[in-house]
Order: sequence, then structure tokens, then C-alpha cells
Amino acid sequence: MNDVLLPVILSIVGALVVIGLAVPLLLKGRNSRKYTSTRDANDPVRPSSGGTAVLDRDDEAAAAHDAATSPSAGTLVEEPVEEVVPAAPLVERPAPVAGRLNRLRARLVGSGNILGKGLLALLSSDRIDEDTWDEIEETLLLADLGTEPTTELMDALRARVKVMGTRDTAEVRAMLREELLKLVDPSMDRALNVTRHAERPAVVLVVGVNGVGKTTTVGKLARVLVAEDKDVLLGAADTFRAAAAEQLTTWGERVGVPTVKSDVEGADPASVAYEAVKAGIEQEVDVVMVDTAGRLQNKTGLMDELGKVKRVIEKLAEVDEVLLVLDATTGQNGLTQAKVFSEVVDISGIVLTKLDGTAKGGIVVAIQRTLGVPVKLVGLGEGPDDLAPFDPEAFVDALLD
Repeated sequence: MNDVLLPVILSIVGALVVIGLAVPLLLKGRNSRKYTSTRDANDPVRPSSGGTAVLDRDDEAAAAHDAATSPSAGTLVEEPVEEVVPAAPLVERPAPVAGRLNRLRARLVGSGNILGKGLLALLSSDRIDEDTWDEIEETLLLADLGTEPTTELMDALRARVKVMGTRDTAEVRAMLREELLKLVDPSMDRALNVTRHAERPAVVLVVGVNGVGKTTTVGKLARVLVAEDKDVLLGAADTFRAAAAEQLTTWGERVGVPTVKSDVEGADPASVAYEAVKAGIEQEVDVVMVDTAGRLQNKTGLMDELGKVKRVIEKLAEVDEVLLVLDATTGQNGLTQAKVFSEVVDISGIVLTKLDGTAKGGIVVAIQRTLGVPVKLVGLGEGPDDLAPFDPEAFVDALLD
């Protein structure tokens, strides 16, 4: 009997040993399983009937994802990647034109030191003799008024002072304001020709020598036009100065205005100008402004090329406005520049930059007399919105205040 029971007992003991070893391993494996849940931390956990937490559908999806992406799964399931769209560049809104005119008097205080305030002090003297008149004449000439305008103003002042019989400051100021305003000539048409035609945009050609702020002026004028809700396109035809096209492009980008330029250094300026006007016609913009190289008035070849730029543009469209940019601080030298440019292209208007940095306000009168064309715009500072339409009355008042 013992021989029969012994194998049975040994089999039972072996089975118990196997079971004893297997149970802890099973429990350990169950406790080590982990899942990544996509469920929000605030979502309630659905309890089972036995009171322990079980996986909801989100947990099951996370567990399936873990299993699919684990090294033991043999395959890798890629998650869709959300495309990151870069933010659009910020476009500035230029200051309204009307607001710029309000700053004119404050910015032109320096100009009144010689012309306005000097004359007002001399004419308000208790006694005006020939020495006083000599001082008045010298003041006018120092203010770059020019010989002919100085003579005219002197004759008018002598006649009026003789019959006025008073040295009241208010009356002298009113008299001086009236005579200065005549010289500045408010009757001249200072409107910019930037109205779109039925079939094409208005075309503006901007010229001037190196260093007067010509490219900057084009950028500032673009801001003026954008402030008036005009659709503008720029042409970078200054291909001789390496940074000119980039500078102009930057000005345009700040207000959302495109720039046509050449990628080839030293490209034909006339070709770039032509492409800019062509693009403006195709895109039906309101205004095309073409910046040209800063040509020295004594370089005949360069001046001839400027004439070529204008002729090539006119194969597509008439040039509506030719603006000559001059530095107000250069005085009589600016008059020489103006004469030479007027012989090459028909100047229709003057832009005087740095007018706030000179005490010689008479340059406005002298340039208008020399060319017979009006000052249309003035630069009043370094800020992006410091270009304003020229207002004769505001200018004279600034000289006298």
C-alpha cells in the first residue's frame, strides 16, 4: 500500500509547490501594469460593482496607445502633429496727417530765431533809422531769403512803416505776417498729384542728391498716403547704393506696402522703375512711387540716366509728380541743386527736409522763386511720421511766434 500511495503523495506535493511559486509572480505582474490617461483630472472615476476603480473609455484608449507604441509591440503609431502657423507681421498705422500739422509751430521754433523774431524786434524799436534798415536787410539775407525777395520785402516794409506812425508790437507783427505771407505765396497749388486715374495709378518720381534723406522721404510719404487710405506700391530704382532697396523695403513693410526691386546689384534703374509701374498697373494700386539714386549735379552721365528713367516710365504711364528732395540746412547750395535737376526733369514740387534744424526759414521763398514750383512737403524731425504737407500760414506764424 505504501508503494501505491507514495507516488500520489509526491505528485500532490509537487503540484502545491508549483502553485505556490506561480501565484506571487502573477500578482506582481498585475500590480506593475500602468496606463497613461488622457482623461481630465476632474472627471469622476467610474466605480465597479466591487467598489474598486476600473478603466473608462479614455483609459482604455490610452492603454491601447501605450501598447501600440511600446518597443515590444513591434510597430510605432505616429500621432498627428499640429502645424504651427507663424504670426503675421505687425503693420503700423501711420499718424493722421492733420495731427502732424499741429506739430509744425513747435518744430519750427528754431527757424524764427533769425527771420521772424529778428525782424519783429527790429521793427518794434522806438526809432528806425538807416542803421536799423541795414540790420533788417542783413537779417533777411542771413535767413537765405535771396536777393530779389529781400529787396521786395524791404521796399514794402519801408513804405508801410513810414505811414504806420506806431511801434505797437501787435500791429508790427500783423504787418510783418502779411508781407511774409505774400512772399511765401499761399496761392501756389501745393496739392500732391496722387489721385488714381481711370485706367492706371498715379506715378510719383522722387529725385535728389545723396544725403538729403530721399529714400527716407519716400518711406515717410508712403505713410502719409496710407494714412489717407491709399493703396501704394514702391519702386526701388536706386540700384547704386547697396542698402537703398533694403531700406525702402523696410519702410514699406512697416505699413504693409510692397516694394519692387532687383536682386542684381547695379541693375538698370530704368528697368526697375518700368517694372514697378507695370506691377502697379497690373495690381490696380492708387499710387506708384519710384525712388531714384542720389545723383550729384556735376555728374552729367548720372543726370542723363535720370532723364532716361523718366522716359522709360512714360512708355507705360505719364509721370504725375516729380518731387525734388532738398536739405533745408544747405541754404544756397540747395538752389544750385534745384536748378540742375529742373533742367533734366520737370520738377513739380519740393520736399524740404530738416526744416526744423535750420534757422534760415527764408530758403522756402528762395527755392520757390528759383524754380517757380511750390514747396509741397516739409520734414520736421527724425520720427517716421515727421513729414507733413507745407502750410504757408502755419509756417509764417511759426516764424513769428
